[in-house]
Amino acid sequence: MFVTYKLSDKSFNKLQKKGLSEAALNDLTELKSRVFSSPETFLNRVRKLPQADEIMKKEDDLLKIAKGFLRLDYLIPNRTIREWIEALIFAVIVATIVRTYMFAPFQIPSGSMLPTIQIGDHIFASMYSYGSPVPFTDIKLFKKPVLRGDIIIFPYPRDPSIDYIKRTVGLPGETLEIRYDQVFINGELLDEPYAYFEPKERLSREAMGLTSSSPVSRFGPVTIPEGKIFAMGDNRYNSADSRYWGFVDIKTISGKGQIIYWSHDPGESLFGGYRLGRIFDFLK
Repeated sequence: MFVTYKLSDKSFNKLQKKGLSEAALNDLTELKSRVFSSPETFLNRVRKLPQADEIMKKEDDLLKIAKGFLRLDYLIPNRTIREWIEALIFAVIVATIVRTYMFAPFQIPSGSMLPTIQIGDHIFASMYSYGSPVPFTDIKLFKKPVLRGDIIIFPYPRDPSIDYIKRTVGLPGETLEIRYDQVFINGELLDEPYAYFEPKERLSREAMGLTSSSPVSRFGPVTIPEGKIFAMGDNRYNSADSRYWGFVDIKTISGKGQIIYWSHDPGESLFGGYRLGRIFDFLK
């Protein structure tokens, strides 16, 4: 990081608490708001002050209080421009914190979650639903379990650079099986009001006998390992999910889909295709 040294109003308050006399503080006002690129240049200038002997007795405190990182006033002399850039940097930092630890926006490019989530929906996901991440670690505080039916955000297992959104269907330790499009958990039929089977596609698949042989309609039985979940899209005939690429590691789940904040049909122009009735719909 770019380190500089500068005395501000706060610096003088701190130095006063450290025991510097009024005379020494008055001397230091000569250096107020001036930026020094190194501790040597800063201290050399301090040593020229009348009260230098007293001030240098607090050398360690002085350096610690004056030290700063990436000070824009050293790089950008123009105050107006500097204030705009500082405001922009602050906004970026706040947005990053909000996106990482509170709510993150996602745009839906595919129809794998139809009809729950439409192509062109923009959603907010809560990033704290399964625990609060500790920066620069894989640790999460206040962990909460993933529940069946949760709409989850996670990195695509075959390409972690891509975010996927699916629904939690099977939980750790359970035995899951799909028979004729129906999901069974530990041998019992699962009630799935959200599952969608496109009518024409279903008729076509039934005519070809695919509902009894295809992995889309017939799968397992498999036992879900500990620490994993089985995820599927609501649009069962058109979803690449755990039926094809396996289980989702619970540790990789970053958020839970919560609400639609904007929706526009990408097949329409800017003058149409706005689905205003979907805005502020909670995902279920």
